[in-house]
Amino acid sequence: MSPAMTESWPVTVIAGAPEPDTLRDILTVVEAAEDVDGNPPFSEQTVVELKSHDAGPHTVLTLVTYAPEENSATEGQDLAGVAVVVLNGNEGVLELVVHPNYRNEGVGSMLVDKLVEVRGLRGIRAWSHGDHEAAADLAASYGYRAIRELWRMRLVRQPASTPPASTLAVPDGVSLRTFVPHQDEAAWLAANASAFAHHPEQGAMTLADLQARMAEPWFDPAGFFLAVNDSGEILGFHWTKVHPARTGQAAMGEVYVVGVTPAAQGLGLGKTLTVQGIEHLQRAGLHAIMLYVDADNDRAVSLYRTLGFTKWDSDVMYGPMST
Repeated sequence: MSPAMTESWPVTVIAGAPEPDTLRDILTVVEAAEDVDGNPPFSEQTVVELKSHDAGPHTVLTLVTYAPEENSATEGQDLAGVAVVVLNGNEGVLELVVHPNYRNEGVGSMLVDKLVEVRGLRGIRAWSHGDHEAAADLAASYGYRAIRELWRMRLVRQPASTPPASTLAVPDGVSLRTFVPHQDEAAWLAANASAFAHHPEQGAMTLADLQARMAEPWFDPAGFFLAVNDSGEILGFHWTKVHPARTGQAAMGEVYVVGVTPAAQGLGLGKTLTVQGIEHLQRAGLHAIMLYVDADNDRAVSLYRTLGFTKWDSDVMYGPMST
């Protein structure tokens, strides 16, 4: 089919949480794209927002287009593409995915054109998960340029049958323990906000965001490590995650988030907690461990490199040329 044909496909605009059937179709497209590309097209927070019963027109705007039945690669209608804008006041972050069956047919442009029509691009930035040439071309066609790069780094190592315990010293007056559900939520959120005060996503995590992640099948408090002082105050943390095996890819561990509060900077807790989590994942038999880090965070990149991580891929955020 040609781009001219797809231009006639209707684009539905959904303000707020999509209906269950539409959400199911969206997640099916997300999974199909991840199987082909090797990385998820939507951030975890976007999926959380789509699933949230509290998502309203002020927080989520979704655009979907279905391929007409006569053009469908399977019986019935296929969801050909999805664009989701997670809103925060007058600003928003756009993520877009086109089903692998309908790529290079102008579906992405059609979705963005509809967004321009119904809302405009003012205050909108966009993520491309994976440094895709097609995404760069689409961004440039709307006057956008790369403004941020998020690296994915990976450590690949054959786990020993019993990895050695870390020899890194824990400072006097500090101990390590694991997260206790229904006890540590408020204290952890405060520590997280303090550790990531200048981070545009992580530092803004709310109790609802935390609870949504705790409700996911992957959540395991045994892999959520806290460094606390003698008074029980959280000074740092390492939350690990396990990605289950999927088509063509073995299960993989993740250094999900490592943070140290400003008051505890300089104690070496970042490295100690990171190693603690890596050893936990390796004891679980995971051969590969990945993480996300801002490309310009030289201190963190240097630490991860000393631990054996190398750059694997990158996500790119696009913003208007004028920013």
